[in-house]
Amino acid sequence: MTAPPPTEPATSGTPAPGQAPTARLADVDALRGFALLGILMVNIAFFASGYTLLDLPDPARDAWHDHLASGVVQFFFESKFYLLFSFLFGYSFTLLLNSATARGLSFRPRFLRRIGGLFLIGVANAVLLFYGDILVTYAVLGLLLFLVRGIPPRRALWVAGIVTGVIVFVLLALAVLVAVIDGASAAPTAAERATMLADGREATEAMRGGFGSVVGERLDSLSTAFPMILFFQGPLAFSAFLVGLAAGKHRALDHTAAADPDAYRRKLRLIQLIGFPVGLAGSLAYTLAADDNLFAPVAHTVTAPFLTAAYAATLLRVFRTARGARLGEVLARPGRMALTNYLSQSLLCGLIFTGMGLGLVGRTPYAAMIAVAVAIFAVQVAWSAWWMRRFRIGPVEWLLRAATHLERPAPRV
Repeated sequence: MTAPPPTEPATSGTPAPGQAPTARLADVDALRGFALLGILMVNIAFFASGYTLLDLPDPARDAWHDHLASGVVQFFFESKFYLLFSFLFGYSFTLLLNSATARGLSFRPRFLRRIGGLFLIGVANAVLLFYGDILVTYAVLGLLLFLVRGIPPRRALWVAGIVTGVIVFVLLALAVLVAVIDGASAAPTAAERATMLADGREATEAMRGGFGSVVGERLDSLSTAFPMILFFQGPLAFSAFLVGLAAGKHRALDHTAAADPDAYRRKLRLIQLIGFPVGLAGSLAYTLAADDNLFAPVAHTVTAPFLTAAYAATLLRVFRTARGARLGEVLARPGRMALTNYLSQSLLCGLIFTGMGLGLVGRTPYAAMIAVAVAIFAVQVAWSAWWMRRFRIGPVEWLLRAATHLERPAPRV
């Protein structure tokens, strides 16, 4: 369950003195647009079945092609893209701070109003659209990021490593404890599994109901989803915030700021050479592991950031080519209105899968679900291109900016 970095689009701010705005900010937007696709590929499963939140296979999707499609999502997408979004949150935080400084504006009250607006949007999203909302957690962690905004980049990286290490240690300790108590198996008993399957059927039926039934199911699911977000995704997201903050202070995504362009490209290649083998190995172990193997998620938590970094480095290199530059332009448009697109993904998935719309929950093969995700993203790319030709920012970004600056932003280009 993942969400975008709910900061003002990077292209909207005035760069700090000496900044080269165009190429770097376009790359940030393009990375954010790419992450939107990954977010949707993971989140759509929570709309398509009431069993997903319980980490159970849907009995209605037990064919070989369902397992294959599910494995593809696990291998390439799961646990990677919320890290990328969180990294971009931290990076964009430095852009907002630089913009406020360059324009002589007071950053503190504006950022606090932005965080408050984000919190309210997150609450509405969790209740009405998607119980896996992480925007509320982002708002809380954003306050913590604000408090440590002066941390030196090297120290920020150390703290990020320590936070991640603590989470890994806790997961490893739990895995060892279960292995000792249950004989290396975390499989539920027959009675427990029957209860879980009954809960999955009940959730699926509730999602097929009307508005009241769907909202009730969202509220019931929050008790399961929120602890996972708070104690697992939240700390790892904050680690990525800190890495993004350190990268933003060094302008690491700005190839035009590199004193030695060749050295910059070598760094990107090094990230690929390390990130892909480590990240793909962890993804393979996680995807092929048995459902009751608690050690596989530990390895996945350690290696997923490597694959996330390799994805980003690859795209940054691709964007420097002629064809890649056109791809970057396409991805940057939905990335400039990422918050609007993230919420609209939840809305469209709700209309497709729940009883408020087509009611396809529990009735869609996994491969078809992936095709729906790709189709939704394609619509968002086209919609974003149309919108950005006419307006400066997305509609939800407009509301958030109005709350931030206590003024009515000019909407038209």
